[in-house]
Amino acid sequence: MTTESNQTPQVHQKTKVIRQGGASEAVYGLGLIGALVYYISTATTVWLGVLGFFKAIVWPAMMVYEVLKYLHM
Repeated sequence: MTTESNQTPQVHQKTKVIRQGGASEAVYGLGLIGALVYYISTATTVWLGVLGFFKAIVWPAMMVYEVLKYLHM
């Protein structure tokens, strides 16, 4: 006695991801470039340039902190 299995191959479908946030990403990117240029151009030593690089990456967090401090929140 033989048993036949009625197996169908599984079809894997690709999921298309649509990202909507291009404007905010562009503003952050331009701000990052501007901060990099500012901090690195004002650095007088290599280590201040490295510190400027890290400051440029976290500038939005510093800005939000200062705004909240100014608003006494």
